[in-house]
Amino acid sequence: MNLKIALLPGDGIGPEVTAQAVKCLQAVEENFGHRFRFTEAPIGAVAIQRSGNPLPDNTLKLCKQSDAILFGAIGDPRYDNDPDARIRPEQGLLQLRHELGLFSNIRPIKVFPTIMDLSPLKKHVLTGTDMVIYRELTGGIYFGDKKLSDDGSRALDTCEYSEHEISRIAHLAFKAAKNRRKKLTMVDKANVLETSRLWRKVVGRIGESYPEVQLEFMYIDNAAMQMVLNPSQFDVMLTENMFGDLLSDVGSALGGSIGLLPSASVGEKYAMFEPIHGSYPQAKGKNIANPIASILSAAMMMEHFGLKEETRAIVIAVYQAMKNHIVTPDLEPKSKYSTEHVGEFIANKVVDSDELFNINKENIGLGKSTII
Repeated sequence: MNLKIALLPGDGIGPEVTAQAVKCLQAVEENFGHRFRFTEAPIGAVAIQRSGNPLPDNTLKLCKQSDAILFGAIGDPRYDNDPDARIRPEQGLLQLRHELGLFSNIRPIKVFPTIMDLSPLKKHVLTGTDMVIYRELTGGIYFGDKKLSDDGSRALDTCEYSEHEISRIAHLAFKAAKNRRKKLTMVDKANVLETSRLWRKVVGRIGESYPEVQLEFMYIDNAAMQMVLNPSQFDVMLTENMFGDLLSDVGSALGGSIGLLPSASVGEKYAMFEPIHGSYPQAKGKNIANPIASILSAAMMMEHFGLKEETRAIVIAVYQAMKNHIVTPDLEPKSKYSTEHVGEFIANKVVDSDELFNINKENIGLGKSTII
């Protein structure tokens, strides 16, 4: 398969972790006979520094001309600490999602058995945790009208959703649940929000078309608590933009490190793959950032194109790195392995993946958590 892949490393540790994902994709090329053409472009703070625009026209053009996008991270303390900044790195990512119509964000949360002890939760609570969050990505409060009074003393953010926006991601989530454990949990705040009541109405109606899927509704505050108390109860979680953002970070704590979780953002025409962690500026340039989330995002890209063996090769290689304690300090504080070392180990295992395929895939299969 020939693929044109747009590389958007972004800010902070983005370039470091993305480079390791590229190594693994190049290993897939070598082992499976594919051809991937990578073209890099700026986005976020680095793009603002160069052109004053967090999403330059050439970057957007490249993404539209590519088969897929591999994204790193976005954000910079210079903007985070300046409440008066009118141009921010995150605006580039929001605009990119909007321009490409990436309405569905898919975030699998699966606890690797080999590092279960790193989680703040007890092992018996974590056992069986295997869920995927379907987060609506181009609507809601992040994209609504924003106003600030002339004297700066009042602010307004509008949350708005249409039936169309809700139904298109709801169908994806129900189809995912149908192919998994046949349970879908809709997360909202319908006791106080009109948008949530619309979500319940639309999702409930669509659920009638999927009688094999058990549908339940849960308030966001209870859902966050239940993810900590009993995470294995969840299969597919469906929610709006901001709630999905919050729940994903709760989910990242289950596995012991936010550096482990990948994601896919898909629309009708385009697809982007990125780790859910931020730019982590404190680690920039230190070669200590965990590249596994970025590497697993590359695996989700392979799965998106139907390359199942290639997906499995990457996931098994990641499993081998963890099993052999070839991990960064966020997973093992005494580890001396760098971002590059972990990436090279995993890439080398992908090249030699034939010898690894006898490992029990039931314990490590990314595909169980990812329906794209």
